[in-house]
Amino acid sequence: MTFDEWVISRLRAHGFYSGVGDGVPGRAMIEGLRQFQAAEKLPVTGMANEATVTALRRIGNSRDVVSISAMEIKPPAEPIWMREARRFMGLKEIAGPTSNSTIMGWAKKAGGWIASYYTNDDIPWCGLFIHNVIATTLPSELLPRNPLGALEWNKFGTALSSPALGAIVTFVRSGGGHVGLYVGEDATHYHILGGNQSNSVSITRIEKGRMAAIRWPKTGGEPKGGRVKLTSAGVPVSKNEA
Repeated sequence: MTFDEWVISRLRAHGFYSGVGDGVPGRAMIEGLRQFQAAEKLPVTGMANEATVTALRRIGNSRDVVSISAMEIKPPAEPIWMREARRFMGLKEIAGPTSNSTIMGWAKKAGGWIASYYTNDDIPWCGLFIHNVIATTLPSELLPRNPLGALEWNKFGTALSSPALGAIVTFVRSGGGHVGLYVGEDATHYHILGGNQSNSVSITRIEKGRMAAIRWPKTGGEPKGGRVKLTSAGVPVSKNEA
């Protein structure tokens, strides 16, 4: 059982979750957490932080048949939006007139001008991908007016002086920009989880000198840890994400 599945099972046992029981973090889970936190007089964040997990563990209910150790249910190191992003690893756009229905669904869910403008997955979608994972997991977060513009994310949330796991990182490239999530770094490159990287959702290495900004959601809680040191072995280098 994953951490998110455990949280959903606890929320459901106490009447704070009515969504599909798929163990996937999303709006139903976040709303359930917000209601639970309000009932418990905890800060209403919609995130399963340590105080919330402690309260979820403390309150018993005969319907809750889940047995899991205290160590196993500590909040994961990765923020919720990064766990949502990992769900789409390997997703690819479709060359030609046909488009990937999942990518197009993100635009439709965004609504407004984005839904009408985004008519084909050949249109760069790194910003659309980040928009979707943030909007899905942090529903009260203020998003860029033009999330399709990668460098518009330079003004998102708050600035970080150095990376943290899950930070939103923007990069400059010839003719535009790119945006993704910080996984870690080696001596010369950041390792970035993002969309439209080789036309797919993947983790790739991007040269540090191209970095434009490091941002963090205002409703995302405090960043945990600092830089994540990784080896460059086996991770491809991206030079252009158009």
